[in-house]
Amino acid sequence: MTITRRKFIKTSTTGALTVAIPSLSWSQIDLGSASISTISDGTITLPGSLSFDSSMPSDELDVILNDFELSKDELTRECNLTLYDDGSKKVLFDAGAGVDFLNGMGNLVESLEAIDLSTDDITDVVFTHAHPDHIWGVLDDFDDLTFQNANYHIGRTEWEYWFDTETVNKVREDRVAMAVGAKRRLEALEGNINLFDSSDEIIDGIKALLTPGHSPGHMSFEVGKSSQKALVVGDALNNHHVAFRKPKWISAGLDQDPNLAAETRKKLLEKIVFEQLKIVGFHLPNGGIGHVEKIGEGYNFVNS
Repeated sequence: MTITRRKFIKTSTTGALTVAIPSLSWSQIDLGSASISTISDGTITLPGSLSFDSSMPSDELDVILNDFELSKDELTRECNLTLYDDGSKKVLFDAGAGVDFLNGMGNLVESLEAIDLSTDDITDVVFTHAHPDHIWGVLDDFDDLTFQNANYHIGRTEWEYWFDTETVNKVREDRVAMAVGAKRRLEALEGNINLFDSSDEIIDGIKALLTPGHSPGHMSFEVGKSSQKALVVGDALNNHHVAFRKPKWISAGLDQDPNLAAETRKKLLEKIVFEQLKIVGFHLPNGGIGHVEKIGEGYNFVNS
């Protein structure tokens, strides 16, 4: 077993200090011989303008805000990581924000401990994309890998985009830190990462589906070995209100290619409803697990 600085300090202080860990959001569904759980990394609070684009018709937006009792000024969303357990592997989708991003996040290690798991139990980490709240947690506060025993997997397009030294010069100014942070963490994984493409079965029971727009190579994943399957959607559906009610509306504040992201949402929601799939969303409420109902020209997310 590799002894990291975090483990050394934790072992050294065992018995000397007891920390009360809060009960954090957790939800689960069974998929035959396997299961999916969601584990909280905390919450993220951002200005509403990042989600509610100025191009959205204000009268229609006001109806949605009223229906969901939301503020137009500020929006707080859950950050739910997905854990797939088939008895032989424990696969974590994304790594959370870690300690360097925003207040209210970086609770993954404590959330795992609350369900009697440690970072050493994770066999694989699969990234939906390389935005800070999804990948920065791959390094701990000592810059050691958080998941010492894991194999890592990321879509080829996403890897090539963020690993490119020119990306930092191409992104808009408010995303420069995002680009620098992504590259630093991908460099730490180089040599222990599997690159894959859409439709690849990257692990037994986990098939990749390219869902671009939010990021250039964003991936969703069809999960399950039996007839019971779920779709891990990451940030392709990154809220439970506007993204579902008006999937064609663009959100330039959060999506790197807003028009492509809108087209992806439309196709993805059609697929989910047609195939009657359970979904797991990183920023969806109450643990993020549920199903989708068609309502008029839009959709509704319903927690399971």
